[in-house]
Amino acid sequence: MRINRLIALMTAGTVAVLALGEAARADLLIQIDKSVQRMTVTVDGKQLYDWPVSSGGRGYDTPSGSFKPFRMDIDHRSDEWDDAPMPYSIFFTKIGHAIHGTYEQRNLGRAVSHGCVRLSVKNAATLWELVKRQKMANTTVVLGGAIPGAGSPPVARSRPMPLTPEEPLTAAPMPQDQPRYDDDRPLLPFPFFFGR
Repeated sequence: MRINRLIALMTAGTVAVLALGEAARADLLIQIDKSVQRMTVTVDGKQLYDWPVSSGGRGYDTPSGSFKPFRMDIDHRSDEWDDAPMPYSIFFTKIGHAIHGTYEQRNLGRAVSHGCVRLSVKNAATLWELVKRQKMANTTVVLGGAIPGAGSPPVARSRPMPLTPEEPLTAAPMPQDQPRYDDDRPLLPFPFFFGR
């Protein structure tokens, strides 16, 4: 009889803990519309914020899709872009795209970043604290839309393609003080994506 009561109490306790844990969980959705350069933040379907942002500019478009943040850094600095400050960074791609604050607030509302999503430092701090409280596992970052007037991103080639198959490739002479890039090593498609 005592064992049955003990099992019943343990079962009831487990159910209560699971129910409380589920009640505390909220779904946080961060949506960025690149065509209007706006971010909306909703928790369990209720919109909390609507902020201007700057996503990637021409040649540096921020990827579209649905992402899960996996790393947060309150005081990150870019390794690729002259040690640029990236306060309240929330990284959502493995190649370095993040949502972060910017001190260049005059550019908010225009696509001018190197691929990250920038917002004011005040709003970035608010979002960072919200993601920290709601947990990254319960957060989804969704990016859609397109940069107005950007068209397709250019494709880089190591050498120009010949006009006809018979036409040989010739290299124009380069000044001696210019670096040379005509070796046979393969080019990496996106070498500078970490930290926009």
